[in-house]
Amino acid sequence: MPERLFVCTPSKLGAYADCPRRYRYSYVDRPAPPKGPPWAHNSLGASVHTALRNWYALPAERRQPEALPTLLKGTWVREGYRDEEQERAAYRRSLQWLESYVETLDPAVEPMGVERVVAVKTAVLAFNGRADRIDSRSGPDGPELAIVDYKTGRTGLDADDARGSQALALYAYAAERVFRRPCRRVELHHLPTGTVAAHDHTAESLARQVSRAEDTARDIVAAERAVADGADPDEAFPTAPGPICTWCDYRKSCPAGVSAPAKDPWAAIERSVTPTRDDE
Repeated sequence: MPERLFVCTPSKLGAYADCPRRYRYSYVDRPAPPKGPPWAHNSLGASVHTALRNWYALPAERRQPEALPTLLKGTWVREGYRDEEQERAAYRRSLQWLESYVETLDPAVEPMGVERVVAVKTAVLAFNGRADRIDSRSGPDGPELAIVDYKTGRTGLDADDARGSQALALYAYAAERVFRRPCRRVELHHLPTGTVAAHDHTAESLARQVSRAEDTARDIVAAERAVADGADPDEAFPTAPGPICTWCDYRKSCPAGVSAPAKDPWAAIERSVTPTRDDE
């Protein structure tokens, strides 16, 4: 019988690559261990992403900065903040990011897809993922596509981050096959700084990223089979201790993570939403 394809998303592959134990807690153990409290940076990121999705859902003539306060307020996620004061500061800062960002966009231009699901099958994977935005652009040989991913977190993103992102590469690989247009350009749009980190893949570099994803899938399948055959789940899905443990949802359930320093749910946004002199 042929091997069953491994059904995956970028987050599923990334969970295992980051830490096999986190993958097990998320996708294997049932019931899953309890998660920690929600993170404010996740709430902020989700709010901004949804506001941009809804901005593109407006008719072109209504895609103006004046629409953003209503869009952001309507999609605002309130979880994880220290208090109402911090939440209000985060809202104001997010609105500033959005207003600055949409000034760089042509409201009359329709993307090929906004939060568009793309899917593709390989010899190993049945991949699907939701791209923040897929742009149609003019290339030297005709129309081509570009993958755009919004970022609201850490600063200092550069071309190496875009080049090394497996998720962006898989989106590009899948989009090229779904839309039957070349898709080699991937971009990280960092809203807090207004910067764009970009990379132009080749067919070979995309193939390497797909191969990496297939290798991860094979490792996952092997670990799951080992557990099914009676292996110790802790050995089949070992921990990968490191700085990421501090931010893991399962830190309190993991023997390696529990010793990592605890972070407040709002720790990642304190600096980014602190008012500056320009705001006073």
